[in-house]
Amino acid sequence: MSQSFARIVFVVTAAFFAAFFLWPVLQILRGGFIDADGRLTFAYLVALLGDPIYLAGLRNSFLLAGAATTLALLVALPLAVVGDRFLFPAKGLLGSLVLIPMILPPFVGAIGIKQIFGQYGALNALLHHLHLLAPGATIDWFATHQFWGIAVVEALALYPIIYLNAIAALANIDPAMEEAAQNLGCTGLRRFRKITLPLIRPGLFAGGTIVFIWAFTELGTPLIFDYGRVTSVQIYYGLKDIGANPFPFALVAVMLACSVAIYAISKGLFGRAPPGMMAKATHAGGPRTLPPGAAWLCTALFAGVTFVAVLPHLGVILVAFSQGWYGTVVPHTYTLENFRLALGHDLTVSSIANSLRFASISTVVDLILGVAIAYVVVRSRVAGRQVLDFLAMLPLAVPGLVLAFGYLAMAQEGKFFAFLNPVRDPSILLIIAYSVRRLPYVVRSAAAGFQQTSETLEEAAQNLGCPPLKAVIKITLPLIMANLIAGGLLAFAFAMLEVSDSLILAQKQAFYPITKAILELFQLLGDGTFIASALGVWAMAFLGLTIAGLSLILGKKLGALFRV
Repeated sequence: MSQSFARIVFVVTAAFFAAFFLWPVLQILRGGFIDADGRLTFAYLVALLGDPIYLAGLRNSFLLAGAATTLALLVALPLAVVGDRFLFPAKGLLGSLVLIPMILPPFVGAIGIKQIFGQYGALNALLHHLHLLAPGATIDWFATHQFWGIAVVEALALYPIIYLNAIAALANIDPAMEEAAQNLGCTGLRRFRKITLPLIRPGLFAGGTIVFIWAFTELGTPLIFDYGRVTSVQIYYGLKDIGANPFPFALVAVMLACSVAIYAISKGLFGRAPPGMMAKATHAGGPRTLPPGAAWLCTALFAGVTFVAVLPHLGVILVAFSQGWYGTVVPHTYTLENFRLALGHDLTVSSIANSLRFASISTVVDLILGVAIAYVVVRSRVAGRQVLDFLAMLPLAVPGLVLAFGYLAMAQEGKFFAFLNPVRDPSILLIIAYSVRRLPYVVRSAAAGFQQTSETLEEAAQNLGCPPLKAVIKITLPLIMANLIAGGLLAFAFAMLEVSDSLILAQKQAFYPITKAILELFQLLGDGTFIASALGVWAMAFLGLTIAGLSLILGKKLGALFRV
């Protein structure tokens, strides 16, 4: 493809990012650091950092993210090592089931967790049944430990991201490194600690960074747990005063700075694979066969973790099927009426249609931009293409909550983008937000396809008279179609269940996406929780099919889509 076309792609893409990524961020900085007279000021920041309520929110957000990431790592790393190194019964099935937590947004899973561990939930009922709890006595497990309740829910939902990165990193270790260590007497845990762990550290930090930023800025789960002492919820509650109060802007700016700093540190320290990694390495002899006892122990490990991880899903499913669930281990009566209501309720029908429309359009935008960006980065020699690659990946580091707040700020009355004000119609902003947030997945997937496809095929077509653009469309794109389908499916699935953008930008019921509808239904009295859970089950089924398709297409390469 000609250099002139590559330059056009560079300019158009740069303009898109300037308008809908950098400009919203600048609006946040302007609101937090520019006073009414247009002068630079740090007064808002100083006042914010001197306010014990905001400081406590930031501290809790950091601690929550650290706890969730640590718990996710402790779950994911042993699973990845066992899954990569050993053969055991039902390995294929259990390896797929490990990804189940990804089919449900954490805040929807929180509904199920509250039902199981609530004051009159399933666990207390079981303890009463086993006579381990006095009659009439109750324990509200997460009411007094909301922090750890949120951390556990987020860790169980996000550990597959670390698992996918770890399993991909383990598969790429040069076998000669471990064999040399073993020949020198370094075996067992010592070899893992001295050789294997340093080699897979970039993969662990890649996944861990995504989990940390995700948990640091998570909005839905603290709202479900009614835990307002975190920065994300403080920002959400400050939206109603966005036009007059500079503190939400300063708070978002602090969150942005923290997220970008975490991203930059991870990218700088662990962005490159160590020398012991090979692009297409495979372990000598493959996974080892274990004695029956040890093999079944590995099966039990996977099955046990999967069972604990799917507890939120089981809770949501049981609530969705129940007519009422109070003080019993499982519901006594079941019904399909909630699913009928979920597809017939005034709030849900429009929300499903809205999410399908927003996600479909944003996925088309991502595919067009993602292929163009990946081609320029991988195949062209345009100056500054690495900057374009950096911009395309940066949305992974900037939380959805921050971007959504920036879109809201830039579309206020009197601003250049006032015609996009979500108070009237958030459709365009939601499509843009979904596109920007999920573009990195498509870029990564397409870039991997271009790197694996030889340029000589395009050159041969051009030598036979085929124009450069036509050669790419006719020759290269069909060869990387699996990558494009994988990236597109992932972008579509996560756009359908996007949380932060949906909760903040969708302010009218007519434009609610699915996640906003679930939250609104959950807050309704009566059967709202049951209908919200039924809608969550429909969402689980949809995303589950998507993840299963991605696993079949990409296998162990799926983790590459979740790397910073």
